[in-house]
Amino acid sequence: MDLAKFNFEPSVITDFMQSAIIDIGDELQLCVEVGGNPDHPPLLLIMGLGSQLVFWPDSFVKGLIDAGFFVIRFDNRDIGLSSKIARPFPRFPVNNVKMMLRMQVGLTNRHFPVAYNLFDMVEDTRRLLDKLALNNVYVVGASMGGMIAQILAAKYPKRVSTLGLMFTSNNKPFLPPTKPKQLQTLLSHPKTTQIDDVVAYGVWCMQRIGSPNHVDEQEVERLIRLRFERSYHPRGALQQLQAILATGSIVKFDQKIKQPTIIIHGEKDGLVPPAHGRAIAKAIAHSEFHLIKDMGHDLAKPFIPTIVKLLTDHYMKHV
Repeated sequence: MDLAKFNFEPSVITDFMQSAIIDIGDELQLCVEVGGNPDHPPLLLIMGLGSQLVFWPDSFVKGLIDAGFFVIRFDNRDIGLSSKIARPFPRFPVNNVKMMLRMQVGLTNRHFPVAYNLFDMVEDTRRLLDKLALNNVYVVGASMGGMIAQILAAKYPKRVSTLGLMFTSNNKPFLPPTKPKQLQTLLSHPKTTQIDDVVAYGVWCMQRIGSPNHVDEQEVERLIRLRFERSYHPRGALQQLQAILATGSIVKFDQKIKQPTIIIHGEKDGLVPPAHGRAIAKAIAHSEFHLIKDMGHDLAKPFIPTIVKLLTDHYMKHV
């Protein structure tokens, strides 16, 4: 991969990464960071709902680089330094709770006037791979990013060599719903848009969805301040949530996936309960499922070495 033509410069947030804004067409630009040797096997990280690329912990990214991967991470559309999707608000506001309930029982939400869906975000990712001239990529997605990764692997099997899915779902109807304590994080918002209130809200959310007894509040606060400084765009997170709800079940895509797949889920995940990961493992032939004791819906520091080893061993087993 020729980094020079993309004007990559040293990242201002992580000293072992390089950063660039890449035009992927259709009036969209994505903020992309890369790290490691470009001649090494490429590994693409796809982040979850409302989360910027900075939410991939440095120790996790560095662990993958040290394991011999060329790591690419990026801000999804509507988040961070990537393009924002501006469209007029619909005449009748979308009822997110209604969409959640409909998806839970297998009813379609495709008639709701949302800004985009997960298929659009899959195309963003595919276009990014086109721009970077990458094929046979190890794709690792977390939460919403795992949903994007599942569809990408099914639709574009030649682009994805291996698949890693972390605390994610295929949104199969009638799976256990988000627990009430964690559901609050999807239905609430900061008191104001001032940075201190945004930080307090972010810490509050991570205390509810993160790994019990392993949420580093100082690190969470640092990342939320960094996220705020890069770009505070709450509408993007809302539109990404609606993209998930409008897309609905992706089980039919799982049934088409032939690539070696590893599913990693936290035992204490109340946002996306472990049954969701097991449902993916059941739908994808020859996949493997790993339940991490005491882990929630995050990449808490104590679990990072284990997850890096699981992802690396999975790749080496199938290379």
